[in-house]
Amino acid sequence: MSAAVKYTLGRIGLFVVIIAALWPVEMDIFLKLMLALVFSAALSFFLLRGWRDEMAEEMAGAAERRRAEKERLRSALAGEDEQPDQRPADDGR
Repeated sequence: MSAAVKYTLGRIGLFVVIIAALWPVEMDIFLKLMLALVFSAALSFFLLRGWRDEMAEEMAGAAERRRAEKERLRSALAGEDEQPDQRPADDGR
């Protein structure tokens, strides 16, 4: 499972747990949702640090791969990167 999925499910799980803890408390549902959102964000900052760091590493790796592929394609389009399997076009002679 990717780190982004784990982190997202962890955030949703924290939100659900806090909503369940606030359910018996007598207050407006909108206020309960807002409190659960704030508390789950604060708790996830501390409790889900490992998954967040893992997700950031995955995203940085993906960005680096995209950058390298983009540079490879640019150099290929500029003619700087000759492919060994490229042959000159047959001129019909």
